[in-house]
Amino acid sequence: MTNIILDSSALLALIANEKGADTVAHYISNAKMSTVNISESIAALINKGATEHEAETIVDSLLHDRIPFSDAHSKIAAKLVTETKKLGLSLGDRACLSLAISEKLPVLTADKIWSNLNLSVKVILIR
Repeated sequence: MTNIILDSSALLALIANEKGADTVAHYISNAKMSTVNISESIAALINKGATEHEAETIVDSLLHDRIPFSDAHSKIAAKLVTETKKLGLSLGDRACLSLAISEKLPVLTADKIWSNLNLSVKVILIR
């Protein structure tokens, strides 16, 4: 199976067993994730009531390939602002997309708005 870049929305859908969790489960063993999106995921779990330790443990148990947010990723993410501003994408969204672009890999997300992007990476929606 091909490696894939995982957006925090997809990881959180898996953790909460939401619609699309089965799709994420299919890809999780080959998923790479930006450290920015790992931070987003842990913060979201804490906001939903998990302790810091629980949130870190959950995310750590699911993700094995963490990619540090590099200077190159930050520049790609910054350049994406023009393309993504009209869709309201956040820095976290652009960090995920910048990793997908730099790795030349598809990205897995629950954010349907991403299907409107005209980028060099394939966007796979989980639902």
